[in-house]
This record gives sequence, C-alpha cells and structure tokens, in this order.
Amino acid sequence: MAREEFQLGRGGVVETAEPEVDEEIWAGDDGEQHAGWYCVRTDPFPCPAPGCGFVAVFMTAAHLVLVWQERDDPNLLRHAARAKEVGRNPRVINYEETFGPSASYYAWEAAGRPVHGIRGKT
Repeated sequence: MAREEFQLGRGGVVETAEPEVDEEIWAGDDGEQHAGWYCVRTDPFPCPAPGCGFVAVFMTAAHLVLVWQERDDPNLLRHAARAKEVGRNPRVINYEETFGPSASYYAWEAAGRPVHGIRGKT
C-alpha cells in the first residue's frame, strides 16, 4: 500500500489535492474580517476527506479556520476540550488574517455545518 504524503499548510490552503466526490465546497463568505477574534490552534492533523492531502493546524470547517468573537465562548471551549480529548493539543489564540481564510463558528453553524469531503444533500 502506497503511503500518501501530507502537505503541511495554513488553514484554508490546498495546493494539489482534489476531492474524490462531487461536492459544493462552502466558502464561508459572511463578509466579515475576523482579525482579533479567537481560534483554536492545534497540532497538525489531516483532513478526513478521502484523497485530500490538506493538513490543518487550526480547528477548521471546509478548510476555513473557525473563529469566535469571545475567548470564553462556550462553543469555543467545548470544541477545544474535544480536541484535547483526542490529543490535538489545542491552544486558544487570537486569529490573524495570515492564518488563512476564516469563518465565524456561528455562520458555519447557520449554514448547516458543511464539511469538506461529505456529499451534500441533493
């Protein structure tokens, strides 16, 4: 069995991987700038989508860095706790635009929690 090489990158950057399923990737375009919001940095972990070589270093959704306005937001803390439970060494930090494209956690939730690599409802 050939081993796939992962690409270490910023949240939101995929250079050579293409999904193996037909899908519409959510862009998270809520029009907001999120500098100064909070995100969860983690140890690198691969995208679970089949054939995707993206490796995240933040909590992401559809390869977008999830962000929260408040450092003590209950959902941020819940997701960070879950990341800790699975050994991803989470750290809540200030989001910077240099981390890559972002999406508000609540905009992502309102959009139905789209996930890269999962075929949408037809």
